[in-house]
Amino acid sequence: MCNLYRLHAGPAVIAQLFDVVAGIDGNRGDEVYPGYPGLVVADGVARTMTWGFPLVLKGRQGQPLKPKSVTNAREDKLHSAFWRASFATRRCLIPVSAWAEAEGTARAMTRTWYALPGDAPFAVAGLWRPSDTWGDVYAMVMVAASPQMADVHDRMPVIVAREAWATWLHGESDAAFALCQTYGGELAVDRTADRWAGGTVRQPGLFEAG
Repeated sequence: MCNLYRLHAGPAVIAQLFDVVAGIDGNRGDEVYPGYPGLVVADGVARTMTWGFPLVLKGRQGQPLKPKSVTNAREDKLHSAFWRASFATRRCLIPVSAWAEAEGTARAMTRTWYALPGDAPFAVAGLWRPSDTWGDVYAMVMVAASPQMADVHDRMPVIVAREAWATWLHGESDAAFALCQTYGGELAVDRTADRWAGGTVRQPGLFEAG
């Protein structure tokens, strides 16, 4: 599952690329981590939201605990109670320059970045919703990984082709669901020596809801 990605473009560039209005850009970095702001295209606007749906948990005595951040939605769980309403009515596109996966042995994992060939941002399928906890939030939709990266992780983001952007954003649920396919093209791969370790890169308690 993706818990780190890059976007080397601001709202004005993304608004032009996606033919939407540029909204207010929040305190967003080029690298986006769970629980931090990222740029999202939704309702005709490119604007920042917090990455991760809050999952409210309770302790053994029934007391509320700190919400957990659910950053990714598996395509086979989109019709479950946790994701159903957002998939039906609040789909979004997430502009991405590259996403990272952890590769290597435990405690020595490094960042391997995956992208489409070229420098232009591409679109990843997303869902969003308002929340009382963190304001408007979003999550990425995941499918089985392509053979090119399957030895590193068994899941990858749904990459939405430009001609299918409108279908994902505004189409009927069946048409949108049909877009949840493993990317079949060539990926650009950048294996780095940068360490994956660190609480901001892989936060304890990141959940996969279904």
